[in-house]
Amino acid sequence: MAEKKTPAKSTDKKPAKKAAAKKSTVKASTAKSAPKKTATAKSTAKKPAAAKKTSTRKVKAEDHHVTEHVSEVAHHSLDAAAHLAATHVIPEHEAHPHPGQLYEVEKRDDGVAMIWFDNPKEAVNTVSFDLIDAFNSLMDDLDKDPKVKAIVLISAKDDCFIAGADLASFARLKSAKEAEEASRRGHKALDRLALSAKPCVAAINGTCLGGGLEIALACHYRIATTHPKTVLGLPEVKLGLLPAGGGTQRLPQLIELQEALDMMLTGKNVYPKKARKMGLIDDVTSPFGLAEKAATAAKRLVAKGDWSRDVDKGLADKVMKEIGPARKMVISKAAELTERKARGNYPAPIAILECVEAGLEGPREKGYEVEARNFAKIATGPVSEQLINLFFAMTGSKKHPLAKGAPEVKHVGVLGAGLMGAGIALVTADNAKTSVIMKDIAPEALAKGQQYIYKSINKRLQKGAVEKLEHDKINARAFGTLDYADLARADLIIEAVFEEIELKKRVLKDTEAVTNDKCVFASNTSALPIGEIAKASKRPETVLGMHYFSPVEKMPLLEIITTPKTAKWAVQKAVAFGIKQGKTVIVVKDGPGFYTTRILAPYMNETCLLLDEGAIIPDLEKAMLDWGFPVGPIALVDEVGIDVAAHVGTNLGEFFRKTRGEFPHATGLPRMAEAGYAGRKNNKGFYRYNVTTKSKALSIPGITGGKKGKEPNEAAYEFFGGPDRKKIDKKLIQDRLALAFVNEAALCLQEEVISNPADGDLGAILGLGFPPFRGGPFRYVDATGASNIVKRLEELAGKHGPQFKPAQILVDNAKKGATFYKK
Repeated sequence: MAEKKTPAKSTDKKPAKKAAAKKSTVKASTAKSAPKKTATAKSTAKKPAAAKKTSTRKVKAEDHHVTEHVSEVAHHSLDAAAHLAATHVIPEHEAHPHPGQLYEVEKRDDGVAMIWFDNPKEAVNTVSFDLIDAFNSLMDDLDKDPKVKAIVLISAKDDCFIAGADLASFARLKSAKEAEEASRRGHKALDRLALSAKPCVAAINGTCLGGGLEIALACHYRIATTHPKTVLGLPEVKLGLLPAGGGTQRLPQLIELQEALDMMLTGKNVYPKKARKMGLIDDVTSPFGLAEKAATAAKRLVAKGDWSRDVDKGLADKVMKEIGPARKMVISKAAELTERKARGNYPAPIAILECVEAGLEGPREKGYEVEARNFAKIATGPVSEQLINLFFAMTGSKKHPLAKGAPEVKHVGVLGAGLMGAGIALVTADNAKTSVIMKDIAPEALAKGQQYIYKSINKRLQKGAVEKLEHDKINARAFGTLDYADLARADLIIEAVFEEIELKKRVLKDTEAVTNDKCVFASNTSALPIGEIAKASKRPETVLGMHYFSPVEKMPLLEIITTPKTAKWAVQKAVAFGIKQGKTVIVVKDGPGFYTTRILAPYMNETCLLLDEGAIIPDLEKAMLDWGFPVGPIALVDEVGIDVAAHVGTNLGEFFRKTRGEFPHATGLPRMAEAGYAGRKNNKGFYRYNVTTKSKALSIPGITGGKKGKEPNEAAYEFFGGPDRKKIDKKLIQDRLALAFVNEAALCLQEEVISNPADGDLGAILGLGFPPFRGGPFRYVDATGASNIVKRLEELAGKHGPQFKPAQILVDNAKKGATFYKK
């Protein structure tokens, strides 16, 4: 088949998009209906309609909320192996039901073959079985073509190299045998790159994660751009998986062992500046020069005649990798630290360490064998299943039906420049790229709020996660004011003042005096009733709640609360803007505690009841840490503040007694608060802080041996029955606390506080730290069996009180053998 060639030099008007009018391509078509189908060469001359048009590239006074503190503690306590982060995770994609171009090949006159990844059906490129099979055929063609001297892998997308695996196709793997074979297929395909007789260069612009980074690792040279979305990482651990395309083998060989382990065990992102310093990439360039610079690098390797990479990473790294005892010590220590945090609940980190150790021992085939076998074992296990379900729920929430057709938000006002207000302003200016004005009553507060935004963005600048121009733009979008009149243009006002209902009513009235009738007023509160706040409004249809979690810029959940009077268009505006801020949004009905605070209250109350019965503080902590929560319930109370927890608990306790009759309510917290105990903030709580202890028996986070840390304050027991303590069975502790939480979530669904189980699971995990590997309260019930849950609740109710009476929705599911999710 005759082929036309493109000129060796390119205008490079698009950094990653070819000008189809100036070349012909070899297209790879794949059909899902033909599982053994390989890439077929087709000439664009025969199909002129398929040619792409040339286009220009487009560069794109503080309140103390209970659940905010829960989230902050969860954020700082969870290891990435035990927590699904919200940013830069592998995107969800549907399988390709029809034949489609996954890449195009441009063979240039200078001997460089440019492989342009471009899935036309999706916004990002992903690694699928179709792509793997087609790629093998493509490499056959390029290897045999004597005119091709070098290969460049590049993306035609504006801000994505390859974003990871096509998770939907990999999720359909039903058996360990299928999963193992999938890994072996990946090994074979990427070995074609790594062992190619022609140098291969990865030209990375935008997201390069998971399988995308594994492809880049198989290349002989890597260039990344300074595009703000360029990020590299292996986040598989966050989904209960491991890099299965040779990533556990190639990454430790390319960079220092400790840095490789850090990347794989935490799933963290690495930005170009750091990536180059680590040796993960070889060069950094502007997005507009990427294609030509990659081609130049490829030709330079050809001229050199040797593209092996020999970088001296230091004697220490060499010893760790090549000396058996030293290597085993490093792996063993990493396993110890990992297990201390994962507590046996997440198998992926240990599986990754086994793969790395096998690869360093050699030969390569042994490492591949362990990687394929371990991938098969965990990819078909329950932990990965639940984490992938959670991922799909998170990505699905980005397409929230209420966001469709929502009124645009161009200007935002934030009332209060404290930590919450500043955090809300930050995600508005940064993620939503929308101008925001912070209103406060004191110049000093405004200065602190703006300084908070500046410091946050400056940290990202220092890490290389944002360029100086973007840094300046973000800061320029955030303003401060002392005058309500400056909020006149706002489409959305988010109130983040002190958690006091009369104050919130007052600022609502003051705001409505200067804003238009279509301006939505959103109160950031974790428990105060929105309907009560809205009574102060002359347009209650515009009032709702937007409950953020602290720290706002890091925590992914946004709970939007509606009243019967809230207009649909107002909810749409809030939902769409929350998504624009980068949040996972759930919509709940107004009521005591809404959803997140309400389901937390019985958990905290049962903790205090156990203390009344003589439970020992470390026993309670260890039991729930082992069950999978990121922080123990006692430490959580201290972090929230005993005074705050007591206030919320008392209010919700009254609600429970009014709606359910007899409901045992612990009184220890209110009495502690009256005695001046506030928790960590006044160094007087269930723990004593900044103490030196030699005890190593208390192996829970923050309790250290021989260092400054914290230790249980036995004086707290006087509020819970006195100093006499007793051992309580760990399983009983776990059942009482976890099932109190789960049962309340079910009641919220039954009472339509939440509209579906997925929202309930997202809220519990992302807002309160419910163990991600359990999938959330509703998936946990499905996995355990509603009949088993009901039986255990009834047993607990008989022995420990009516608070365990199972929700009717659980009883109904048990009788019918029904589940919350369709199987």
